[in-house]
Amino acid sequence: MVRQSENGYRYILWLLTNADSYFYFLMCSEFIGEDGNEKFWQFVDTSVRSYYNLIIKKAGQFLTDLQVNLLKFALALRSYSPAVHASQQIASDEPPPEACPAFVSIHGQHSCSTKDIKKLLKAAAGRPKPYLYKNDHTYPGINKTDVPVVILYAEIGTKKFTSFHKALSEKAQEGKLMYVLRHFVADPKHQKMLLSGYGVELAIKSTEYKAVDDTKVKDSKAVINTEDDDNDEVQGFFFGTLKKSHPELQEQLVELRKHLLESTNDMAPLKVWEMQDLSFQAAARIMSVPKFDALKLMRDLSQNFPSKARSLTRVAVKQEMRKEIEENQKHLSETIGVHPGDGELFINGLHIDLDIHNPFSILDILRGEARVLEGLHNLGIKGEHQGKLLSLPVNAVDDSYALDIRHPAIMWINDIENDAMYRSWPTGVQELLRATFPGVIRQVRRNFFNLVLFLDPVQEESIELVKLAELFYKHKIPLRIGFVFVVNTKDEIDGFSDAGVGFYRLLNYIADEYDLSQALMSMLYNRVDVGETLSVDTLSAYLKRKFPKASAERILGVESEYDDKRKDGALFYKKSGLGALPLALFNGVPLRPDEMEPDELETIILQRIMDTTSAFQRAVFMGQLTEGSDVVDYLMEQANVVPRMNPLILSTERKYLDFTARPVDYRVFALLSIDEDGMTTVTMWIAGDFEKVSGRKLLLSALKHVKASPGVRVGVIDNPTGKPSEDNTVLYRAIWASFLTQKNKATSEFVQKLLKEESSQLLPQGTRMKDLLMQGMDVDAFEKKFNTLEVDFIRSQQLFCRDVLKLSPGERAVISNGRILGPFEEKEEFTVEDFHLLEKITLSGSAEKVKARVKQMGMKPKHASDLVMKVDALLTAAPKGEVRRDVHFIKDNHRWAILLNKCCITFVLHLSPRENEVFYDVVAIVDPLSREAQKMSSLLIVLGQVVNVRLQVFMNCRAKLSEMPLKSFYRFVLESDVAFLANDTVSPGPVARFMELPESPLLTLNMITPESWMVQAVRSPHDLDNIHLQEVSGVVTAEYELEHLLLEGHCFDLSTGQPPRGLQFTLGMSRDPLMYDTIVMANLGYFQLKANPGAWILRLRKGRSEDIYQVLTHDGTDSPADAGDVIVVLNSFHSKIIKVRVQKKADKINEDLLSEASESKGIWDSIARWVDDGEKKKEDVLNIFSVASGHLYERFLRIMMLSVLRHTKTPVKFWFLKNYLSPSFKETISHMAESYGFQYELVQYKWPRWLHQQTEKQRIIWGYKILFLDVLFPLAVDKIIFVDADQIVRADLKELRDLNLEGAPYGYTPFCDSRREMEGYRFWKTGYWASHLGHRKYHISALYVVDLKKFRKIAAGDRLRGQYQALSQDPNSLSNLDQDLPNNMIHQVAIKSLPQEWLWCETWCDDTSKVTAKTIDLCNNPKTKEPKLMAAARIVPEWVEYDKEIKQLLRQVQEQGDAAKENRLRLSTKKVNKEKHYSLCLQFLPISIRQTVQTVSILLQ
Repeated sequence: MVRQSENGYRYILWLLTNADSYFYFLMCSEFIGEDGNEKFWQFVDTSVRSYYNLIIKKAGQFLTDLQVNLLKFALALRSYSPAVHASQQIASDEPPPEACPAFVSIHGQHSCSTKDIKKLLKAAAGRPKPYLYKNDHTYPGINKTDVPVVILYAEIGTKKFTSFHKALSEKAQEGKLMYVLRHFVADPKHQKMLLSGYGVELAIKSTEYKAVDDTKVKDSKAVINTEDDDNDEVQGFFFGTLKKSHPELQEQLVELRKHLLESTNDMAPLKVWEMQDLSFQAAARIMSVPKFDALKLMRDLSQNFPSKARSLTRVAVKQEMRKEIEENQKHLSETIGVHPGDGELFINGLHIDLDIHNPFSILDILRGEARVLEGLHNLGIKGEHQGKLLSLPVNAVDDSYALDIRHPAIMWINDIENDAMYRSWPTGVQELLRATFPGVIRQVRRNFFNLVLFLDPVQEESIELVKLAELFYKHKIPLRIGFVFVVNTKDEIDGFSDAGVGFYRLLNYIADEYDLSQALMSMLYNRVDVGETLSVDTLSAYLKRKFPKASAERILGVESEYDDKRKDGALFYKKSGLGALPLALFNGVPLRPDEMEPDELETIILQRIMDTTSAFQRAVFMGQLTEGSDVVDYLMEQANVVPRMNPLILSTERKYLDFTARPVDYRVFALLSIDEDGMTTVTMWIAGDFEKVSGRKLLLSALKHVKASPGVRVGVIDNPTGKPSEDNTVLYRAIWASFLTQKNKATSEFVQKLLKEESSQLLPQGTRMKDLLMQGMDVDAFEKKFNTLEVDFIRSQQLFCRDVLKLSPGERAVISNGRILGPFEEKEEFTVEDFHLLEKITLSGSAEKVKARVKQMGMKPKHASDLVMKVDALLTAAPKGEVRRDVHFIKDNHRWAILLNKCCITFVLHLSPRENEVFYDVVAIVDPLSREAQKMSSLLIVLGQVVNVRLQVFMNCRAKLSEMPLKSFYRFVLESDVAFLANDTVSPGPVARFMELPESPLLTLNMITPESWMVQAVRSPHDLDNIHLQEVSGVVTAEYELEHLLLEGHCFDLSTGQPPRGLQFTLGMSRDPLMYDTIVMANLGYFQLKANPGAWILRLRKGRSEDIYQVLTHDGTDSPADAGDVIVVLNSFHSKIIKVRVQKKADKINEDLLSEASESKGIWDSIARWVDDGEKKKEDVLNIFSVASGHLYERFLRIMMLSVLRHTKTPVKFWFLKNYLSPSFKETISHMAESYGFQYELVQYKWPRWLHQQTEKQRIIWGYKILFLDVLFPLAVDKIIFVDADQIVRADLKELRDLNLEGAPYGYTPFCDSRREMEGYRFWKTGYWASHLGHRKYHISALYVVDLKKFRKIAAGDRLRGQYQALSQDPNSLSNLDQDLPNNMIHQVAIKSLPQEWLWCETWCDDTSKVTAKTIDLCNNPKTKEPKLMAAARIVPEWVEYDKEIKQLLRQVQEQGDAAKENRLRLSTKKVNKEKHYSLCLQFLPISIRQTVQTVSILLQ
């Protein structure tokens, strides 16, 4: 039987952080800001500080209905509160002037008044500009780089903001300053706010050993909102509906509900044969209810499975259902690699891995998809066509384009495939797959690697580059080397007046006499010293000395016979569009200017050869590169190879027109294509002033390109420099008239004629337009249109250029399928070759694929071409994610036929979307009784409330279960919108409610939060590790707080490529540079730091880290890669992962970071009661580490601490793992420290995402005991002793600390062998352990001493983590993780066996050895299974006295706390009226994250 509390709730948990009443409005502004900078400022300009509904209404002016729903979801998640709080933190770091509701910062100077702005601006140029962050809101004025930057810190909507905003926006529009806005609230009112987006698990614990504390706690007086009690279905009854229909039967319905719940919550164990079909039975039960209730039922079954299991055993499974599920499972396994029992979620074909993604990242995906979905919808593409277009693979923008090197102007000095010097090398491409030592360059007789150097022979840099090429050639590096010499192209220049021309002619002469390689490697440059340039005198002297019989005039003179193809190099260079000389191409890819330093180039080329080898190996393995392939042709046929380099076209930063939202009829821009009837793939618009030469040249180049490319059409948009009139628009009106009235071929020829300079010059001289008309034109139609054209249409085009294309009058631009290139500089040319390149790049995106799909729609060519242009712009502009997968089920067609005939039910859950609305295609594959189902069911329900979905859920059941598939109760805390209470005030937020839990099982609480969250229990009188509802009257409540966000990173030494083990980083702010610190692991160079929203500065820690290393580059940060200070902005709930590359300083190359030299102490010592000023001798402190979870083990822990203190005179510092300590322990430990005179530190480490995750709490705690010893403690701690919480110490642990470990990194005590009756339980004496250990002993992990210096020096922690990663994949290995792992690694990481007296345990040691025991461990006894409390009192006489002493201290602390609470309550009665006033103001409560100390102080108020 289950006893119910009155309201049915047995367990309530909430996760909170501090909040301020203004945040909803500011979060809304951040949401809109992500949709576009202009929308943000429009919202700011029209803002009204008001209530939630008014905020949503105001936001609706700038957002679509779908985006408003996503905004509500974002506000419910408090998704943008870190962004708002980050601004607040940045403002506090300025710091703000006193009593200032808003202020400006102008290059470091502050003012609270608009009157001071002018004065501060005058002197701003002399002060350094402030650092701007990526997410700063910059006003869209004329943002020049040479104007002062003004940062406004203000609260949007206030009077002070309005006055500042008006003044600054006007000046920004005039181009006088750059205006940046950051959120700042001068006097925030803090109040708790509840978070969502996390999971809570109540796992059923084993009760084999009783580990529950018998200390009574006060029952919670929590007030619970019971509005949602009746919304859940109970055995098919919806009691909410019944109570509304039959209000007179309220009491009877309550009793019926309780009875049904009691009969459901049957926790009697199932037999194995009853478990086998549970997954299929759950699926059958879910599919049997109306489809709109199916997800709710899945949520109920998966999240409350332990109490629902028995009822499922009575469900019959139809054979057709089982067969269909199995057929689909086979199909899914073959197509997308999904196996029975796997859980997968797909949104529009994008795979959503629920181990990685959380509601915050899913919101981002929904927002990104919304732009594309709404765009397609607005373009009239719906239904199946939407899905087909959306699933098109759009190539990501390439950032390493290559130039085609198959050009005759390149002078190749060698040919790997044909030159005799390489004859002995193997020729087969399969040689690449042959194993070699790492770093060896394979010598294969193929032109795999090609280096082309573009040089001006006269430049001094050319000398070293030629010598480097000679070095590669002489050492037979498998590198084909070619040169392009760019010299003077004038015919009249000879070799006696120009050294470059002379060099070229002399080169040709030597090549004719000998060969080209001999010519280049003939020591010509050896006569020139480094730092000098080649001169005519040097050439003449060389010629006379080397070839005394040769005629200098015949070789170098005007009539030289060796001048052939001199101009080719310069023409190729010009046509290629490459930058300044000298230049190098590796396999066609240009090297950056900073890579052209000769000292660096050798290393870079060799590294490129190594990197490119792996790509060739892959191509050979996949069959793309065969023995018959020409390697150079293969290289030059890759997608990234282009005929010309134009940075404007190839840039990765691209702007696109939004064809889906702007109310512009794009058909007003006349279009021309050579193909009269066909559908074109690429549409190019040419914008410019065609009365100017530059505008005419641009259009002429475009028309020449169209002539050669029939798949392109061209449109024209006039952007006149001045006000358009009939006199100054003659040429353009003629162009326009021909576009509108003539056939394409005639138009093209006529417009090209008009654009030529001779024609354009005739018109001002009085030539009439009709005199320029050409044969084949419809003259009457042209003249009629030309003579009646007004200039109004030109004005509208001019406005379009200004407002949409953002062009100034007269500026030129090219728009290709919506991509805007420009504005061009006045003298910047855009040639026919550039148009060829632009077409190639446009086609390489999605244009060709879109055309193929649009063709299937059967539209007219004109409309189809328009649609291709618009869809291509939409898809190409969208962020590139992973490949979309086509997930379908094999019986879909058959199933719908069955449905229509009403013969059978469907076995895939289908929910159709609302018609004529944008919808998301969601496919869920899930076992209904799995951890994925617990989370996914709640997520899918909320997803359906937020957006319109077409949902398919496939029940991916597992057959023949042999154990319970789920052993926990679960809640996923998530809301689709901000909730309101009955009095129309905003609900404080969602909580995890566990109702109608069975009372018999022992439960333990686990928080399952996003990776970047660090949460802590802050209030609960109950033991959250051992929840036994039979012993609780009323409701169990718990309060958790989001204490920190996690900053993660990876660090590598650039010189070695290895992580710098032991390197320390600090994290802080400008006013407090050392707030947190950390140590770098060898595993992946990983490090992590606690932080909060704001802008942080990452530095190397002062001491050996800073002395030996320097930061060179960094990625994922918010400062330039080469900036000295590494600035990291945390402004979201997403994980932040950075990469840092360091290098040893030149004079510290041989220094070892982990040497015995002294290291400054870390922030870990911040709570220490002693001070080390660096000059005194290191103080003698005994460092003791322990972990505990649950009230019983915390009770043991206090007693262990007391026993340690009683037996030593050495100062003691205790280190506790904070992650699992209860609120009551954390509240009382400071009182105990004060009373007994010890130091303590709460250490915290988040389990790294890359390390195999444990799901069981006890195994996680075991992992923390052994896996992170090298990073939990600062380098200043030499040795640490781990003591289990349930141990009693009877000796001075200083003796253990000072014990000689004989070179081992740690010492453990072996298990006792003396108690003979336990021989059958000694598992380490047989099987695997006996063979693995050999003559060595198996050691117990209850007590061990670690030499941290040795431990780090031999990378013991990294080895342990590596072995753990390998072994933990098998769920049956490492059953006692904390002691199995070091014993398994005993051959790699030695263990010093401690004398047996250091650990006595009654289970394994005989009674006679107890007398000499230095510590007594309360081991579990597998034979008697005696409860720990009973064993403690029986085995250790002093334990009872210690227990009484601690209880007395805790009572005193409680009495002092109660007295202080009463005193505060008495004082607060005087402020009642004032508090009521505040409660009215605090209706909208968002999140902000406070630092730990602030959090604690607020909680204790």
